[in-house]
Order: sequence, then C-alpha cells, then structure tokens
Amino acid sequence: MTRRNAARKTRLRTVVTWAAVTAGSAGLVAGSLYAVRMPDQSGGGRQATLAGQEASNTRKRSASALAAELADRLGPRTAGAYLDAAGRPVVTVTNSADAAMVRAAGAVPKALPRSPATLKRITAALRQSTSGIPGTGWAVDPATSKVTVWTDDSVTGRRMAAVRRMARELGPAIRMVRIPGRLRTFALGGDAIFGQGTRCSLGFNVKRGGQDFFLTAGHCGNVVRTWTADQQGGQALGTTVESSFPGDDFALVQAEEAGEGAVNLYNGQSQDITEAGEAVVGQRVTRSGSTTGLRDGTVTAVNATVNYPEGTVTGAIQTTVCAEPGDSGGSLFSGSTALGLTSGGSGDCQSGGVTFFQPVTEPLQIFGAEVS
Repeated sequence: MTRRNAARKTRLRTVVTWAAVTAGSAGLVAGSLYAVRMPDQSGGGRQATLAGQEASNTRKRSASALAAELADRLGPRTAGAYLDAAGRPVVTVTNSADAAMVRAAGAVPKALPRSPATLKRITAALRQSTSGIPGTGWAVDPATSKVTVWTDDSVTGRRMAAVRRMARELGPAIRMVRIPGRLRTFALGGDAIFGQGTRCSLGFNVKRGGQDFFLTAGHCGNVVRTWTADQQGGQALGTTVESSFPGDDFALVQAEEAGEGAVNLYNGQSQDITEAGEAVVGQRVTRSGSTTGLRDGTVTAVNATVNYPEGTVTGAIQTTVCAEPGDSGGSLFSGSTALGLTSGGSGDCQSGGVTFFQPVTEPLQIFGAEVS
C-alpha cells in the first residue's frame, strides 16, 4: 500500500475531468490545470448524498483502513474483513489469540464457521471448473463465510447446468446469485482519453523516479499506444509503457506533462487525492468516469474473480456502483483515498448493475510508483 503524509503531498491530476468530449466541446490547453468543468451528469440526489457523507468520511476511512490493516496482518488466518451496518470494522478470526489482538486494536472479531483454508479450496475448485465460462465469477463473503458465485444473463443451457452442478458439489458454502445484463469491460470503441478508436477514462496520476505517469485500465492500454485528449488526436497526453490484462487490469502511461491533483466531482468541484488504500466490504465509495460522471455505492466483495469474454481478472473489488462503456480506467475513491481503476461489469446507470475495479495498490507496488 502506498501512503503519503499530507505535508509531503503534491497535487495529483485525474484526467477523467476530460469526460464526455463531443464535437465542438471545450478541450485542454497546454499549461492549463488539466481540469475541464463538465455538465453535472450525476444528478442532484447523488450530489446531496455525497455532501452528506463528507462529514463522516474521516471516521469511515479510519475504520476501513483499520479493517484492511488487520486482515493483512492476519493473512491466511482470516477470511477477510468488512464494515458492519453501524460502520464498525469487523475482522474474521480463527482463534482466541487473534480475536484478542483484533479487539485490542479497536475492531470487532468474528469467529469463522469455515476455515480460510476450506474457503480457499472452494475458490480453487471454482477457478478450475468455471474460468472458461464467461459471465461468471466469485468472491468470498467475510460476513457469511460463504463463497458467492454469480452468473450473468449470457450463462444459460449447458454452461448454467455446469455451474449449478459445481455449486451442488461444493455444498452449503456456495451462494448463487444471478446478475442482470452481461459482464463486459467498459472500453468504448469509436468515440476523456482517446486512442486507436478507443475511448477510456484516466484514473490517477502517479510519480515514478521523479517522472510523471498516469494509470488507466489494462484492457485499454493493451490496444492503445498513444493517448490524446481529443478524438482528433491533436492534444497529446501520453504513451502506454506497460499494460496488464487479463489476469490484472491496469496500464501505466508516461504523461506528456505534470498536472493538477483532483478527481472531478461533476458539479464544478473536485476532490484532492492524498493517499492510496485498500477497499473493505461495506465501505461507501465513489467513482468518476468519462461516460457517466460521478456515481457512488458500496463495496460488496474484495479479491473477487470475474470472467469477462476477453479473459479472467482476479483480485478485483466488486461494488454496487454503476458504470458504462467509456468509464474504463476511471477512478474509484473514498474521500481523499485512491482505491481502484474501473474495469468492467454488467448493467448500466439507468437500470443499475455490478461493477468491478482493479485495486490501485497493486500497480503502484508493481511499478514502484506512488500517488503524487
């Protein structure tokens, strides 16, 4: 995990502020703050909700950070952590010594009816049997000590029968869920960051070795070498230097220039990002993206596996936040903490849906970078 003391922070640019560029709309100007004021696409209700959450952001961030830290400390002796309905950090444990440690740290210990090793064997069996079936996925639910297995509308006939057969074989530890629509990555071919006929969103700017880079989705970086701020290709943004998809879903782009440090809230305001952290089940989160602007929701799983038609992504954050094509790569955050990059999901922002995110801490560690 990468964390920065507020006194040492510099400003971080999130280029999802270039969102929803249409013919004749304002573009970026060299030397500007790289933030374009966009029409409010998020709706008054969402803005009011965000404002109402701001007063408790510090407490919630502290609870989620504590839960993630304790789960990391316990390692294979836990099935994970989550925030309960009261916002308290709850950490699953397997013995009294760990329970005492969790309690002393200020969190709530919860005994596991199934061992982490058992849950790991179940997810291994699912990986072997269903990784070749697009539209499926799974994640451990720490609140119930079960493995949630989901299928989208494309899983029918023999493929659905195979998933159900595996679920029956694995017994009561499995919870089956049907999700609406079809799982897909959220890149948009044809029409904010542009390149090779693709539009995606930029997540977070980072520093590596004193140089300026930014992160976006790997399924975007795989197909785009040179990024621009406009569809015509006249305003250069950067060049993809590394990309990982499937397996992971992140890409590192070397930026043409350093920029301003805030996520666009789509109401004429922005949110500074000062650190990177781990998401926790039950945490309220917000997403900013170039198609649908600002949206919020709740983390429903971490370390999730999702089988897209293009390939399998593991270690994902699952949320109730909606997203649509073109939002790929956009930022997931909580207050001033960067959490993830938009990967894909099902549904849309009219009917709702499920969205998955690449945790941002992984590419930061792999690339030796930090939010700046």
